[in-house]
Amino acid sequence: MSGRQAVSPRSRRQARLDLILEAAEGVFADAGFEGASMSSIAAAAGLPKANLHYYFGTKEALYRAVLEGILTLWLSATDPIRPEADPAEALSAYVRAKMRWSRQRPQASRVFANEVLHGALYLQSYLAGPLRALVREKSAVIEGWIAEGRMRPVSPPHLFFAIWAMTQTYADFDPQIRAVLDCPPLDEQAQAQGGATVLQLVLGGCGLA
Repeated sequence: MSGRQAVSPRSRRQARLDLILEAAEGVFADAGFEGASMSSIAAAAGLPKANLHYYFGTKEALYRAVLEGILTLWLSATDPIRPEADPAEALSAYVRAKMRWSRQRPQASRVFANEVLHGALYLQSYLAGPLRALVREKSAVIEGWIAEGRMRPVSPPHLFFAIWAMTQTYADFDPQIRAVLDCPPLDEQAQAQGGATVLQLVLGGCGLA
């Protein structure tokens, strides 16, 4: 009897979904929604186009699934921001997570940036719904820290905007950063310096460093 374990149909299905979503993320990052096609995504995934239609139906449905996956990932990064947490540790964990995703999933950031720059047609309900609710929830935590004298007064929503801008620029404007630093590709040392600088600015601005 072979020692190899059988792969369940559910596992095979999930693996194929992950493959399609990863390929779609890359194609949408490079071509945008309008420039992407199911054929180009299928080619990137190494699958027949019929497979994409079977799992997602339309290009729009696949695009929405990619966007939803990106936002779910990013929103989970705010988990350390809780009332009982140490403000410096919680904000540091959030910044590090955002920097990590910009390094590991730069195409995800570019898909999101392209969508917002084109009016957030497919994201508007999500931005005005779950994202707005999350920012309000986490802003209330930060306001509590401020009221307790645990950090310097800041506008919590604008603190989030600043963190998003500083961390996502390492994905969205990677060619600019590499050109200025004369560092193609952006190496580990440059990425570490970028993360340390963002942390210094965030924690220093909040009176936590």
